[in-house]
Amino acid sequence: MTRGEEVLEIDINGGRAEYEIEDMRDKMESSRGSRFKLSENDLVGVDLLSRRRRKISRESLLNGLKDLSQGFVIHPDNRWYRMWENFILIWSIYSSFFTPMEFAFFNGLPRKLFLLDICGQIVFLVDIVIQFSVAYRDSQTYKMVYKRTPIALRYLKSHFIMDFLGCMPWDIIYKAVGSKEEVRYLLWIRLSRARRITYFFQKMEKDIRINYLFTRIVKLITVELYCTHTAACIFYFLATTLSEQQEGYTWIGSLKLGDYSYSNFRDIDLWTRYTTSMYFAIVTMATVGYGDIHAVNLREMIFVMIYVSFDMILSAYLIGNMTALIVKGSKTERYRDKMTDLLKYMNRNRLGRDIRNQIKGHLRLQYESAYTDAAVLQDIPISIRAKISQNLYQSYIENVPLFKGCSSEFISQVVTRVHEEFFLPGEVIMEQGNVVDQLYFVCHGVLEEVGIAKNGSEETVSLLEPNSSFGDISIVCNIPQPYTVRVCELCRLLRIDKQSFANILEIYFHDGRRILSNLLQGKESNLRVKQLESDIALHIGKHEAELALKVNSAAYHGDLHQLKSLIRAGADPNKKDYDGRSPLHLAASRGYEDITLFLIQEGVDINAPDKFGNTPLLEAIKSGHDRVASLLVKEGALLNIENAGSFLCMVIAKGDSDLLRRLLSNGVDPNNKDYDQRTPLHVAASQGQYSMAKLLLGAGASVFSKDRWGNTPVDEARVSGNKQMISLLEEAKSAQLSEFPDVPHEISDKLRPRKCTVFPFHPWESKDVRKHGVVLWIPQTIEELVITASEQLGFPSGSCILSEDAGKILDVDMIVDGQKLYLINEST
Repeated sequence: MTRGEEVLEIDINGGRAEYEIEDMRDKMESSRGSRFKLSENDLVGVDLLSRRRRKISRESLLNGLKDLSQGFVIHPDNRWYRMWENFILIWSIYSSFFTPMEFAFFNGLPRKLFLLDICGQIVFLVDIVIQFSVAYRDSQTYKMVYKRTPIALRYLKSHFIMDFLGCMPWDIIYKAVGSKEEVRYLLWIRLSRARRITYFFQKMEKDIRINYLFTRIVKLITVELYCTHTAACIFYFLATTLSEQQEGYTWIGSLKLGDYSYSNFRDIDLWTRYTTSMYFAIVTMATVGYGDIHAVNLREMIFVMIYVSFDMILSAYLIGNMTALIVKGSKTERYRDKMTDLLKYMNRNRLGRDIRNQIKGHLRLQYESAYTDAAVLQDIPISIRAKISQNLYQSYIENVPLFKGCSSEFISQVVTRVHEEFFLPGEVIMEQGNVVDQLYFVCHGVLEEVGIAKNGSEETVSLLEPNSSFGDISIVCNIPQPYTVRVCELCRLLRIDKQSFANILEIYFHDGRRILSNLLQGKESNLRVKQLESDIALHIGKHEAELALKVNSAAYHGDLHQLKSLIRAGADPNKKDYDGRSPLHLAASRGYEDITLFLIQEGVDINAPDKFGNTPLLEAIKSGHDRVASLLVKEGALLNIENAGSFLCMVIAKGDSDLLRRLLSNGVDPNNKDYDQRTPLHVAASQGQYSMAKLLLGAGASVFSKDRWGNTPVDEARVSGNKQMISLLEEAKSAQLSEFPDVPHEISDKLRPRKCTVFPFHPWESKDVRKHGVVLWIPQTIEELVITASEQLGFPSGSCILSEDAGKILDVDMIVDGQKLYLINEST
């Protein structure tokens, strides 16, 4: 059996009555074509129930009849019930007007009126029974309630007692208890039935088929007539409460109009007595009487004073309403005018029935409730409106899982830009696959997310309850809406448009990263399609790349203030761009010392290479920024060059002697070889680069290195025929031979002097306690290196040398050329 809201239509006495069986929220599994029904009285008196007919299977029909056997629930818009309401309205009018007359003019009803009264009470007793079976619309959820228990409790707490007491046969009770006057006062309970007349006029006022001016005038005349009718009955009652001997001292007993005397007014016919009483009540209310009828005794004077005081209020009410009709300023009239314009628009554009019902339902919701208060705050300054929004909405926004972990400043910005909206049950707010430009947060009510498959079937993915959000995936990730969102019961939502939300994220981008993380975590359990999860992950990567570009842009343009703002807001300074460059790469290449120092203090990896193998130190050296390069070296940067031999050979080929000098001064080995085993000195000798060859020899370049063809730099110089170069290399050869006289030429290049940099702290110490180091030639023994380093750095005896991995070095053969070493006190 298909679960959900089921409507069984059963033919009763040739008509069709509709009964709601299941509560919508109890069984909320959706199917194609199943829509929550908006069962609301039409605003123009026409039945505009928003229903979709469905075929009822044999099983659902049997189950529905089983539920019906437990008791009927009548829909308030059922046409048979509306006919009963019109019938009971006639009896309510009769009862409301006849009760004061019965109280004043009859001490016990005559037979015909008694039978009529009994018939009326029976009718109202039947109505009491019916009221226990009439569904109602909940004022909070705006949802129809069809369960018998809530219906009965609601009626018992509201009008049941008054309705039941009004049906009591007080005339019989009055006679049974010995005509005690106190019992007759209970007749006034029946005046509570006048609420049906009030409700009738309320419906007439909203019915745009009936002229509003006519409706209001009829209502005002009815109010005036009812008040004077009741006052006339009370006037006559005051005269009858005195004994017959004292009736001459009453307003009617002492009355004499022309030759006609009312001294024996009890013997006068009922119509004359009632007309005289009405005349007295009307002239007293209008205060235009000639004094021929006036209060005689003290009781009548007291009542006249009370009545005239009430008349002033009644007159003000009548005049105010008539003025409102002329000026056309009432809320109801504005509602009618707007509804009329909407109907013309919908008829002209031939809008469908469903959307008509939604438009009318929303307009009526605005009229009947105080939900929409945006107009009230129109004239209030923005700063005060922001404070009001924070008081009203902040508790909802900060508890939304989407914003978990976000900053309070970000939450405040969102709160000040949200707008409050209400949606009726059954409305579809978002369709699957549509482009969404609004983000919603649920304050009250329940919605459902429905996934629509390719075959058209629906499946409820999740329920959205207070503190939930929807539209977030589509807006944040710029993808079509993955689910259809439909209202289950009256919802109070907060809405923020996409542009406003994006503007906030432009400033609080760290919170944007948090939102993306929350979005992926929150939707992970509900994602039925892996593509959606990958879309979110892809957008997270895109957002990270855009943020890295912003940080790199600030570093490239030297905007330290912007860079600090981005990093303090949560941007990762180690994040690289599409070329693998960190902000430190760009700052070093541009020579910004302040930005370089700031990034180092923020913990940026100073030796991180980009996709091309360039480190920040190499970028600074290549761009000629010696101060930045020395700053990086001071902080422990290493000049790691991928394919250093090829790189140096290329520098030689370009003739960039300045770059070569900077590279050699920062510890680059001049004997690195390229893919042909050629050293930079080979290239310099072959091209006749005398100055560069001199720099290389001064840095320890070996003249005995051979390429893969067995040629030395001296051979290259002889081939080129550069006598000056040949002379330079021959002198260097003699010097290197004299330095290692007992070593064969083939390996003398391996025994050239090596250097290292020794720092006076532990390699794992924090950057705050680091100091400058010293560059030393590597001696023959480790003891000599320790003694030399201790003397230069002012360290006491008993020290040792550690590698970058904090390993103790025991032999100088373990040290490579240009290695960083660390001198520490061994006792510590």
